[in-house]
Amino acid sequence: MKQRCPWCGDDPLYVDYHDRVWGVPVHDDHELFEFLTLEGAQAGLSWITILRKRENYRKAYGGFDPAKVARFTTKRVEKLLGNAGIVRNRLKIESSIGNAQAFLAVQDEFGSFDSYIWAFVDGRPIQNLWKQMSDCPAKTPLAEKISKDLKSRGFRFVGPTIVYAHMQATGMVNDHLATCFRGKEVARLR
Repeated sequence: MKQRCPWCGDDPLYVDYHDRVWGVPVHDDHELFEFLTLEGAQAGLSWITILRKRENYRKAYGGFDPAKVARFTTKRVEKLLGNAGIVRNRLKIESSIGNAQAFLAVQDEFGSFDSYIWAFVDGRPIQNLWKQMSDCPAKTPLAEKISKDLKSRGFRFVGPTIVYAHMQATGMVNDHLATCFRGKEVARLR
């Protein structure tokens, strides 16, 4: 039996996310926007709750196309508030629209969001490979720096804990445990 990071438990959806997605470097702007949106929606909730709603978000958010989301109207916000398949929180929904607009501005300035966000780690994932889950921080000074920069660009729901979770999810940091079978596999990815 493969040894995994204990946080994924035995829920098949969580195990699949751990085994195929978490920590894998993401360089596609649509995927980066998706994770940024989902991490913001997750604030105060469990990640498994968001994973269970991920497909509904993809449908409701136009495949996470930031240009589409940036054009969402008040009428669209009201429709989203009635969608039981997503987190129906007005602040989170409205912030995702503002974040899409800020995301597009970053793309204009840097050529891509990927170029912007990965510059914080010099284009290479940070390899931690912790010995136990209690070693893994909820936020880091780098996450605080990125959070501050994102906020200065108009992003919301991007506190340092959310940013660090985004870094973990998109492979900017490899926080798989050293004993986890994915730790070494992910460490080889760029």
